Amino acid sequence: MNKDPKEIQTIIATDCGSTTTKAILIERKGDEYRLIVRGEAPTTVEAPFEDVTRGVLNAVAEVEDLTGRKFIQNDRIIHPRQDGVGTDLYVSTSSAGGGLQMMVAGVVKEMTAESAQRAALGAGAIVMDVIASNDQRQPHERIQRIRSLRPDMILLSGGVDGGTTTHVAELAELIAAADPRPRLGMAYSLPVIYAGNVDAREIVKERLGSKTSLTITENLRPVLERENLQPARLEIQKLFLEHVMMHAPGYKKLMEWTPVPIMPTPAAVGSIMQLIAKEEGINVVGVDIGGATTDVFSVFGEVFNRTVSANLGMSYSISNVLAEAGVENILRWVPFDVEVGDLRNRIKNKMIRPTTIPQTLEELMIEQAIAREALRLAFEQHKLLAVGLKGVQQERTISDTFEQTESGATLVNMMELDILVGSGGVLSHAPRRVQAAFMLIDGFHPEGITQLAVDSIFMMPQLGVLAQVHPKAALEVFHKDCLIRLGTCIAPVGTAKDGDDCLEIALEMPDGSKQTRSVKFGEMLLIPLDVNEKAKATIHPTRRFDVGAGRGKTIHVELTGGVAGIIVDCRGRPLNLPQDKDERVRKLRAWNKALDVYPGE
Repeated sequence: MNKDPKEIQTIIATDCGSTTTKAILIERKGDEYRLIVRGEAPTTVEAPFEDVTRGVLNAVAEVEDLTGRKFIQNDRIIHPRQDGVGTDLYVSTSSAGGGLQMMVAGVVKEMTAESAQRAALGAGAIVMDVIASNDQRQPHERIQRIRSLRPDMILLSGGVDGGTTTHVAELAELIAAADPRPRLGMAYSLPVIYAGNVDAREIVKERLGSKTSLTITENLRPVLERENLQPARLEIQKLFLEHVMMHAPGYKKLMEWTPVPIMPTPAAVGSIMQLIAKEEGINVVGVDIGGATTDVFSVFGEVFNRTVSANLGMSYSISNVLAEAGVENILRWVPFDVEVGDLRNRIKNKMIRPTTIPQTLEELMIEQAIAREALRLAFEQHKLLAVGLKGVQQERTISDTFEQTESGATLVNMMELDILVGSGGVLSHAPRRVQAAFMLIDGFHPEGITQLAVDSIFMMPQLGVLAQVHPKAALEVFHKDCLIRLGTCIAPVGTAKDGDDCLEIALEMPDGSKQTRSVKFGEMLLIPLDVNEKAKATIHPTRRFDVGAGRGKTIHVELTGGVAGIIVDCRGRPLNLPQDKDERVRKLRAWNKALDVYPGE
């Protein structure tokens, strides 16, 4: 992009989703950038249209209708802007057509193959399968698996630089024997990225050079102590544009419209999260809970991780949530009696009619109970992959390496988490904002002091791709128009008996008034504190509890308000609900009443 960011007045950004294409208009007002309007239209990659640009133009046409201004001429977006017509910058993301689907392969499942998985996920891919030399499958099973899945591309890794090349050669032979066909564009060769031991490059070229479209980049794991994921991630996104997107209907035309490479939607969300974490020096966890998949993102100590729970969602995949969580785990969040058969029928109805929304308060409570379990399961999967490197500080012969199956410690430390951001219909469109806050708390179990927020209209993808060329505009819109600040959760870590003293909180409110509240174990408390308001707090936990400084240690902190307010959660960590059904329902109703979650509770 040649234009100086300071000269950019008007920006249009689109996100081509699997079902809906969203367009946002951002403009500079004085010294800051703000969201003006949003338009959306059905995505048009399938018959009868088979041209993604139709959906883009329809979404931008809605922006035209809402603003009374002209952005389209001769079936394309007008840029650069002239005489008030058109836009200075157009950027886009995409997950249409199923997004980016990859397989990864590595020598050791718990080490290089896992590093390859992290690289692919961070680039915005769905990882269809992980092939490893020690994955207990026979060669013919691996070959059949590669053939049947037909991924968009394969990432091959393995071995530290200077190590043995035997196992990498075997993996390359497996891929060559499978002779995989790509999902799109049958006439071209499947892209394969090799990011392994430099000593095996010639072997990999010999095995795969003529059968695939081979790209070689830096080793993901040059030494056991260090991961080097960025070169592979950049190569994945580049090949996604050059190979996958070029064969999707209408994308070649769309790519000509924008001076900025189209990013996979999840990679763009990761981009904005990394920018926020870096600019503010904070740790961030984000979740996007969709109809079919749930993505979890985290940045701890500037280390970015993303996972895709491709089988957990609130419509198409809702039966999988039931299967993985189990009936009892879903029913434990429902504050009334539900027959198991009734719950199963409700879930099946949602799966076959995925666009329906709850019509009664009972249906809403059940949907939000299912969402809690989907969030919990997706976050558990994320913590398993967001780990420190495995195999480090251990015996380093290859024979020992194959035996190393213990996990590295997870990088996700909830006591150090600064902000938890949710998006997706069940969170962003909850009838009361406190419901979204409560679902995030029950799904993620934040510890200590954590800010809570939701993405108002899911514009994080557009802001993520915009951040590549205009970070100032992306950050300003993110803070002022994208995030809805729900408030702050105070959750002491520790357990006790119900009714035991847990903490005392002394507050100096924005108007200068002071209040002191005592909260017992097993209770929840809501303290109103508006968006953009802050209160000075002194929190005294009892000796069994820790709110960030250690058990029994007092902390002084400034709390940030939100549309829900300050939520004090003294149910303990780990969070355990009563086993007795009547007692559990009584507790759920008491917590709902304390936070004013549902009407009439």
